[in-house]
Amino acid sequence: MAAFEYCALNAKGRKISGIIDAETSAAAAAKLRSQDIFPVSVNKIDSQPALTGGKYGFFLKPGASELAMITRQMSTLLSAGFPLVNVIETLISLTGSGGMKKILSGVRDAVEEGYSFSKALALYPGVFSELFINMVNAGESSGTLEIVLERLADFMEAREDSKRKIRAALAYPVLMAFIGLAVLSVLLTYVVPGIVSIFSDMGQTLPLPTIVLIRVSSLLREWWWAVLAVSIIIFIIGVMARKTEKGRFMTDAFMLRMPLYGLLLKKMTAARFTRTFGSLLSSGVPVLAALNISETIAGNMVFRRFISRACERVEQGDSIGDALADGNVFPELASRMIKTGEASGELEKMLEKAAVFFEKDVQAVVTTATSLLEPVIILVMGLIVGGIIMSICMPIFQINQFIG
Repeated sequence: MAAFEYCALNAKGRKISGIIDAETSAAAAAKLRSQDIFPVSVNKIDSQPALTGGKYGFFLKPGASELAMITRQMSTLLSAGFPLVNVIETLISLTGSGGMKKILSGVRDAVEEGYSFSKALALYPGVFSELFINMVNAGESSGTLEIVLERLADFMEAREDSKRKIRAALAYPVLMAFIGLAVLSVLLTYVVPGIVSIFSDMGQTLPLPTIVLIRVSSLLREWWWAVLAVSIIIFIIGVMARKTEKGRFMTDAFMLRMPLYGLLLKKMTAARFTRTFGSLLSSGVPVLAALNISETIAGNMVFRRFISRACERVEQGDSIGDALADGNVFPELASRMIKTGEASGELEKMLEKAAVFFEKDVQAVVTTATSLLEPVIILVMGLIVGGIIMSICMPIFQINQFIG
């Protein structure tokens, strides 16, 4: 059975579109007519781009939350005893996303052609990560695919929940900073020039703070385009530098050396690494393969090189804990917990505990930092606005003294 994308008219004459499963385009058209839908065009969805590792557009690629939900549903249906192909067909009919329908249709066609489920998923590298594919492969090999899919769903849901909490904690301070900058821009470009021009016309000697305020205001009014152009150029240079391996390594190393953010970044990366590494080991993925996959999701280039060297040391016979303890990159507590897990024979459980610990620690740090950030922003804005007011008031005081 293949998937067809159609454009049609419903019983009220309104134009609609969607995806339908059928053996042929004629069967798809007949199926639509039986539902009082009159097809204008019916085109088979070509799964060939998947077989060549094609890329997918922004609107076709599913989000992490949608993929987690699909994975959870797949695990539930497999646990209920449904065959894999039937599970995929059921999910095609349940999902409301056109992009996900196309992807699942391609996966189903590949499975029917003889591909294993993990290899069918690997045909869509832009959708299913290396972690996802390797865990599914391990689940197929061990006969515990439904359990592995449940772990994957738990993993993705936990990661998305952490992201949502961090975004929610940062939303208000970022909004305050944005509004504050907007207010300052209006003050310096529209309000201040009209006031300070009065003092300039009087021809009296102005205090230094007032002169600085006039210069800054003039700069923003007359050279705003230059400030904007320089900001855009710096941004473009930064983006281009991040695209090179050397530039990305240098910027990542700089971020790790930042006083507070560097420590937070280490904990976030440690949480991501231990969560991924533990999930892979629990699913039956070999240690070296699990380390290599965990390296790819580390994100930070400094961490990736460090984990790559650790993988080489493990391959040569060193323990995982010792390999990760060498250097000032990986948090010491994480390497100690891994050593304890290796010594007790419960590495997977210890990795899970380490992941939970660092995830909670990161959330606590972010919550504390954002609670402190709000009064800091208010204080900084108050100082700037107070400085502007004092710069305007100082000439007035001088005039009063001169008159008196």
